[in-house]
Amino acid sequence: MLTTVDENLMLRLAVEDFFFTESALLDDGRFREWLDLVTEDIKYVIPVQTTRERAHGGSASSTTMAHWDDDYTGLEMRILRLDTEYAWAEDPPSKLRHFVSNVRVRPGSGADEYEVRSNVMVSRSRGDSRTTELLTAERQDVLRRTDQGFRLARRTVVLDHVVIATHNLAFFF
Repeated sequence: MLTTVDENLMLRLAVEDFFFTESALLDDGRFREWLDLVTEDIKYVIPVQTTRERAHGGSASSTTMAHWDDDYTGLEMRILRLDTEYAWAEDPPSKLRHFVSNVRVRPGSGADEYEVRSNVMVSRSRGDSRTTELLTAERQDVLRRTDQGFRLARRTVVLDHVVIATHNLAFFF
């Protein structure tokens, strides 16, 4: 019989396995397969970050501006565009590597839903450039358990950067 500690450990390992599979799909440019891992009611947001003095609340995510604010159709359109001649920002494709750590899981508000926070670092190199771009963030996700396994129902990417030192955000976190 599993104890609560064992159950929590097994849940975290299953969530981490989902994230590792997701990372491999994104790193390999298998975006259509990645889209199969999201729910049809997905909300995917990368809010703009602001910096303020501590007396005024310190750093925060904007509630009115976002780099991305997509639903399923928006994500699907981004992926379909990557297969066209108009995806100049990703032609040739970037070389990406996702590193996911510090996974924290707790029960969500819905049945079979979990709120998951994790840290992510994305390494990106483009073309023949000698430089590698590194972006770090906290991902605030809602994962939903389905008959097919976990599915991503919500993702908020809280960047650690106010000024983004990359030419574009034409990739997924």
